[in-house]
Amino acid sequence: MCPHLGPTDPPDQPPKPPKAPPGGPGTRESSGADVKERVEKPRLFKVLLHNDDFTTMEFVVEVLMQVFRKSRVEATRIMLLVHNAGKGIAGVYTREIAEEKANMAIEYARAAGYPLLATTEPE
Repeated sequence: MCPHLGPTDPPDQPPKPPKAPPGGPGTRESSGADVKERVEKPRLFKVLLHNDDFTTMEFVVEVLMQVFRKSRVEATRIMLLVHNAGKGIAGVYTREIAEEKANMAIEYARAAGYPLLATTEPE
């Protein structure tokens, strides 16, 4: 027997490659049905800015531009919605990003001396 051949391999044929372990690509369950993983899209959350009597409209536009990366036109539109309706959607993100953006907006406002409130809620 040659050292590179297994004990059951005939000497005139190369060794057989090992069989793929179960669960590899193209795997079928024992029933023969294809197994497919379903990846769900993450739930999205809205970041809401709330109107108050102290935060200036100009500052809300600045927050929307700096924290939420809105253009001046879009930031002004959202600010007017916040001013007239009492609240407005600054953006829609995954939960972690929405919470971070809301916290960033609040910290930015507090550093400037404004009580601007930003909250998150499921979309």
